[in-house]
Amino acid sequence: MRYRLTFIAGLALGYVLGTRAGRERYEQLKKSAREFTQNPAVRNTAESAAQQTRHIAGKALHSVSEKVESRVPESVAGRVRSLRERGQGGEGLEDDWGTSNT
Repeated sequence: MRYRLTFIAGLALGYVLGTRAGRERYEQLKKSAREFTQNPAVRNTAESAAQQTRHIAGKALHSVSEKVESRVPESVAGRVRSLRERGQGGEGLEDDWGTSNT
């Protein structure tokens, strides 16, 4: 799905850059894109997908860390434990990238 969206975005960009329709067509496409991204349904879907991704990533971190903890050096295992502990009690806190974990 990601590759398909990238391909479509590339086609759209190529069209905009290569078109002879000029600035008017560019502004029309820009307005349409802005309206699409400001649509509440689109914004809600994007936020829902982001929340679901964070949830799945948390599960994956927990699962992987349990399986590999005994096979890595203690310094790495300590870091994994600290990340796991931070994830359990850190609801609503910001992550390392400054985004909310809500």
